[in-house]
Amino acid sequence: MTNLESIVNRLIDRILAVQNEKLLEAIEKIFISTQKDEKVQLYPEQKEMLMMSEEDILAGNVVSEADIDKMETEWLY
Repeated sequence: MTNLESIVNRLIDRILAVQNEKLLEAIEKIFISTQKDEKVQLYPEQKEMLMMSEEDILAGNVVSEADIDKMETEWLY
């Protein structure tokens, strides 16, 4: 794994764990303010995951946000 991949993975892990809405909004503003019209380069693994997600959606293998919230609440408490 390259240093860039390592940084990206650490950031993703930390963002997924954040529950502070204001912090997430600030992070989003940073991304928006630094965004250029450059093409996003995806790793083969990322492309594969996106294709798998599309297949799940087409096959109806999805869970609503409300159901996820319910499962999360049950899991946490």
